[in-house]
Amino acid sequence: MNSAPHKHVEKVKHVQKQVKSWNEKGRQGQMCTARPGWMAVCLREGKYKKTLQNIDVNLMDVIEVDAEKQIVRVEPLATMGQVSATLIPMGWTLPIVPELDDLTVGGLIMGVGIESSSHKHGLMQHVCEALEVVLADGNVKDNPDLFYSLFWSHGTLGFLVSADIRIVPAKKFVKLSYKPVHTFSEVVTEFEQSTLKKTGNDFVEGLMYSKNEAVIMTGIMTDEAEPDKVNVISRHYKPWFFKHVETFLQRGEDYEYIPLRDYYHRHTRSIFWQLQDIVPFGNNFVFRVLFGWLMPPKISLLKLTQGETIKRMYEKHQIIQDLLVPLSKLDSALLKFHDEIELYPLWLCPLKLPKTPGFLRCSKEDEILVDIGAYGSPKTKHYHAYDTTRRLEKFLLGANGIQMLYADSYLTREEFRQMFDHSLYDKMRAKLNCSDAFPEIYDKVNRSARD
Repeated sequence: MNSAPHKHVEKVKHVQKQVKSWNEKGRQGQMCTARPGWMAVCLREGKYKKTLQNIDVNLMDVIEVDAEKQIVRVEPLATMGQVSATLIPMGWTLPIVPELDDLTVGGLIMGVGIESSSHKHGLMQHVCEALEVVLADGNVKDNPDLFYSLFWSHGTLGFLVSADIRIVPAKKFVKLSYKPVHTFSEVVTEFEQSTLKKTGNDFVEGLMYSKNEAVIMTGIMTDEAEPDKVNVISRHYKPWFFKHVETFLQRGEDYEYIPLRDYYHRHTRSIFWQLQDIVPFGNNFVFRVLFGWLMPPKISLLKLTQGETIKRMYEKHQIIQDLLVPLSKLDSALLKFHDEIELYPLWLCPLKLPKTPGFLRCSKEDEILVDIGAYGSPKTKHYHAYDTTRRLEKFLLGANGIQMLYADSYLTREEFRQMFDHSLYDKMRAKLNCSDAFPEIYDKVNRSARD
């Protein structure tokens, strides 16, 4: 009901009016967006929503697709499902389309966005061409320093109101090849080789099902497909994608063709594999046929209806983390994960990190990192939410890794500054007079700032 792409300028003026009114009233209290915490995909809700000045930033549209410039202009609350549904029928796609339908453009830019094409294109920030931001004084400005400082800033420099993102030609299918591996060394070697292959792989992803078993997937976009090898995985009666992939451990090496949009959102129906803890019978064939169309429940609905007891149980028995480690440290990182949490499946996704100004430290040009995603209930008897996460964070610091900040972070302020380069961020905070306008990143993402 709030969709109005032709009223973008008017909606931006509404944001500016609120911020200028806040200035006129003497800057009483810091600001944040008015979007309720339960609507975010992040597991926790920010306590700051209840104490800061809430600014209504209700912008949720795809504004324009410019085929000549190969740019799509979108508002921050537009979702990945919405963007892919708009672009693909027009013959275009984003270079990076993070998997879950409800992930928003704003969250992926001001936070982080990664996908199995990131080994070629980097993170969501690396495919952005321009950002439109309402600053603490209520004005909209742009300069190169501001552009690079906004990524990972979590709304602590201004309010994102639109983004120009690069688009590339889309094809009808992804030819997805499955390579099962059955030893730990083979997991690491096959994943490294697939990632570093110079040509031929548009997508690279790994799912580990145990310490010694994984399926490494490589994909190529194509317009041609063998009819008997096409698999429309989005149909409600189809097995959850991670369960489908697991069958290749027994079936052996093979390939199939998946429609492009189905491939992009392959982990949505089962929320990767977290839905098996919420609806244990959800992948049962009878349930899928009769009720699979109901899946998945909205993450926002799950958060909104959680009682305190359920929240405490999740905190005590579940871990949700994405940790980025250099490709050269993948073997030691996987062993550390096994010792600390023994949680499978694990998600492996490679990414190229260009050496650009901003929040992320990069030791060399186009460094290759691997996102190790752990979602679910650890099997180790010694698992403890705080203690285990702290050990993983200290390992990450020693490995020159990066913690995604949507998840629980217990880093001290000093460790946080060690992990992330604050030089440009601090410069822009001072230049834009942000200290009394927005909290620092650490004060929004640290576990102590969340319910």
